[in-house]
Amino acid sequence: MNAHVSQGSWPVLVLNADFRPLSYYPLSLWSWQDAIKAVFLDRVNIVAHYDQAVRSPTLEMQLPSVVSLKSFVKPTTHPAFTRFNVFLRDRFACQYCGSPEDLTFDHIIPRSKGGQTTWENVVAACSPCNLRKGNLTPAQAKMFPRQHAFAPTVHQLHRNGRLFPPNYLHDSWLDYLYWDTELDP
Repeated sequence: MNAHVSQGSWPVLVLNADFRPLSYYPLSLWSWQDAIKAVFLDRVNIVAHYDQAVRSPTLEMQLPSVVSLKSFVKPTTHPAFTRFNVFLRDRFACQYCGSPEDLTFDHIIPRSKGGQTTWENVVAACSPCNLRKGNLTPAQAKMFPRQHAFAPTVHQLHRNGRLFPPNYLHDSWLDYLYWDTELDP
């Protein structure tokens, strides 16, 4: 699932049975082929479609642009501790200088000094800051993260994910994304 798809590839927004996206970042997308397969397996409902159609000798079907699952998938309450989710929590910015370039992650308390690889001890850091801090504590390096490292909720990650919209959003998706934005009069 790739949130950065080109318009010509006809991606399909996947909604849970409650009509909320399964994920905001990366946006829950399927290929049109996977969506059509799910339609024929009776796993999804087509909510909206593109003007583009596919044809077989006996069938013509408009490509779905939005589908909803027929069975509700309970969202996870505790996000996985992954490099991507650390970057998302920290809004894809170095927690020492703010740079979005060349990100890696840094153990606030170095592992050699007893620091653990946990939400509370890992932050996004650009390579230059990570190298400069090295094997030192924040006090020794005189480098302190801009925000306290914490274990985020799924809601917090979704909120941060909405700050980084994908390169392509089809008009038919807009009614199902960004429910907290101001409505047009």
